[in-house]
Amino acid sequence: MKIVVLGGGESGFGAAYLGKKKGMDVFLSDKGLIKDDYKKLLNDAGIEFEEGNHDEERILAADWVIKSPGIPKKADIIFKINQKGIRLSSEIEFAAEFTNAKIIAITGSNGKTTTTSLIYHILKNDDLKVGLGGNIGKSFAKQVADENFDYYVLEVSSFQLDDIQNFRPHISMLLNLSQDHLDQYNYNYEEYALAKFRIAENQENDNFFIYNKDDEMSMDLLQKLNIKAQMVPFSIKEKLKTGGFINGDNMVVNFNDEFSMKLDELSLVGNHNIANSLAASIAGKILNIKNESIRNSLMTFQAVEHRLEQVAEINGVKFINDSKATNVNATYYALESMKQPTVWIVGGKDKGNDYTEIEDLVKKKVKAIVCLGIDNQKIIDFFQGKKDLIYSTSSMEEAVRVSKSLAQKGDTVLLSPCCASFDLFNSYEDRGNQFKKEVLK
Repeated sequence: MKIVVLGGGESGFGAAYLGKKKGMDVFLSDKGLIKDDYKKLLNDAGIEFEEGNHDEERILAADWVIKSPGIPKKADIIFKINQKGIRLSSEIEFAAEFTNAKIIAITGSNGKTTTTSLIYHILKNDDLKVGLGGNIGKSFAKQVADENFDYYVLEVSSFQLDDIQNFRPHISMLLNLSQDHLDQYNYNYEEYALAKFRIAENQENDNFFIYNKDDEMSMDLLQKLNIKAQMVPFSIKEKLKTGGFINGDNMVVNFNDEFSMKLDELSLVGNHNIANSLAASIAGKILNIKNESIRNSLMTFQAVEHRLEQVAEINGVKFINDSKATNVNATYYALESMKQPTVWIVGGKDKGNDYTEIEDLVKKKVKAIVCLGIDNQKIIDFFQGKKDLIYSTSSMEEAVRVSKSLAQKGDTVLLSPCCASFDLFNSYEDRGNQFKKEVLK
């Protein structure tokens, strides 16, 4: 079978490696340049590849094309592949065909990385043989090729779900929906939301779908969709007969038997993290993990880097790195959890943001806005007249310097950008690391 892999990053190399190991004829093509470490891995594995170009004739002669999630759906080569009727899959679809392990797949606009890492922590803590992959950690396909895990916990994006045919997780989870990546979905919120719901489309009645009963768009679409999996809700607003909810100072999960623990015992703070902890606990209960083991995991879990990560406290000012907040909804959660007057660093590559969602929180919690980007005008225009202190900066060094001058003892400086990082930085990790470096300097 002729396999062509598009994209030579982590997921692309992993898919090519798995295909090679399964005896397929593999060719990898990246229109950009491939990093040296991946080139070495491709050469070591004897995988033929090209960079800086797409050999269309060779690509369109494939039986199966595996596409990295970073390649836009509207790319010319994708149009031609679809026109020829060649099977087009994401790495998660491809790798899932070669494993019998139980898959727990997590999607949502916000909280995916935290919840995926938390579920992995719960399973690992219970001594299960488990791998972590998808949009996080090592390539899922590479692990399927080399490891012998009984479970995989996968963080899954809408871009990966766009390219599935048979992907069927044992447990799927949709944490929440907010307007994100709309530029890739014709600026249509429902189209984006339906892409997320594809996580459950191949599930049968022996599978489970965990969903957020407080999420308006999820509840609207559930009326229209025919989901065959057993549906288990969670809510932080209402008590539920089955599923996860809050009861006074406790979080409770009713599934098979009851699990409960005090909210102040959770290692993660903020309402959004209570919701994430409920969802993760339901997954634990479905997999018959003991209550004591779930409780211990929820108490010992360490927060994810670049997600409300406390960098330092200097002269009574806290500096918090939330660079992973690449949309307005993620920043909503960050601002909601702020207890002190906040100097807020915001900006980057706008993805069609609507700042009205956080307007009230900004009025209540933020003492100064420090814009960080090549073009800050949209943010300045929106908050002009609503906040007196608005500054425009175009480098991390400048943004941290200005923020430091504005913050007084007892304040917090919060990097929570609402935007993608690609105007000034290579990635949200690069942006977060530069913030940390400047703060510690």
